[in-house]
Amino acid sequence: PESKAMFPRGAARLASHAAPPIARVSGEAAAHAAAERLADDIRAAREGGRLVVDLALEDVAEAWLLRDRISADPEELEVLKTSLRERGQQAPIEVVDLGPAAAPRYGLVSGWRRLTALRALAAEGAAGLAVRALLRRPETTADAYRAMVEENEIRVGLSYYERARITAEAADRGIYPDRAAALAGLFAAASRAKRSKIGSFMRLHDALGARLAFPAAIPERLGLALARALEDAGFAARLADRLRKARPASAEAELALLEKALAERGPAADGLVANGPAARTPGAGRDRPVAVPDEARPEDGGDAALPAAPGKVHLRRLETGGILIYGTGADRAFEADLAAWIAARQDRD
Repeated sequence: PESKAMFPRGAARLASHAAPPIARVSGEAAAHAAAERLADDIRAAREGGRLVVDLALEDVAEAWLLRDRISADPEELEVLKTSLRERGQQAPIEVVDLGPAAAPRYGLVSGWRRLTALRALAAEGAAGLAVRALLRRPETTADAYRAMVEENEIRVGLSYYERARITAEAADRGIYPDRAAALAGLFAAASRAKRSKIGSFMRLHDALGARLAFPAAIPERLGLALARALEDAGFAARLADRLRKARPASAEAELALLEKALAERGPAADGLVANGPAARTPGAGRDRPVAVPDEARPEDGGDAALPAAPGKVHLRRLETGGILIYGTGADRAFEADLAAWIAARQDRD
């Protein structure tokens, strides 16, 4: 009776279930160790570029890198906005942490179109929007540029002009020691023929970049023909002035101007010529002109004459190496077709 008075039934039950001090300490230690492991995992994910976070739109600096994509197609952007509105953001953008003192805090590596579409939705009144981002840690700025280019090449391929522009600018800004290194670094997975075309478009960027309003719309064949024609400094200056004065208001108008300028120039001395204008002799100096006869004759210089192709296009194998193509059929259309055939053959190789 006395014991029952001193220890009520409820108290006795509580005492029997109370954990001993050593068990309490062990449980707290286990919880602390688990929290430390979780913090280590998060830190390792952040440092390894595997951590996905939600960021405020204004906390991402899209101009941290020079963007490789010049503009977004309005129709494609609307499709992307519709997808984001209905399904949310399915793939994260990629950013780097610029440090607590930076404003904005994060620099955009890839995902410019997604960020642009999300900002457009926010401007239209969509509430509570954030951007899902993967925190990356590129070793160098060059690695960041390559990540941006490769992501865009996989998702929506860049135009040849955009590829040439980012290559030239990355080299000119000192990200790479020179343009050859920039081309090899940014497009390491591209074929030799593709890198050659990008190099040709760099000539277009250098000569007309400041005057072109819609350069990403220039198709491959027109761009390659322009690049060859722009080796003529006089033509380059005239075309730049023509663009400055015309100031085309649409991509279609600008392309028409470029095509017209090229057609008016005619089959000038750029390696494929007709009816006897100057041609460049392989191995004898890049700009050294030689006379080309109307018909191939075996006795001229000892070169072996090859059969003439239809349409008065003639071939001559030169002693110095290579083949000379000339004749009335060696016009711009023939040149473009030949360049496309050579590029396709190199891609297969």
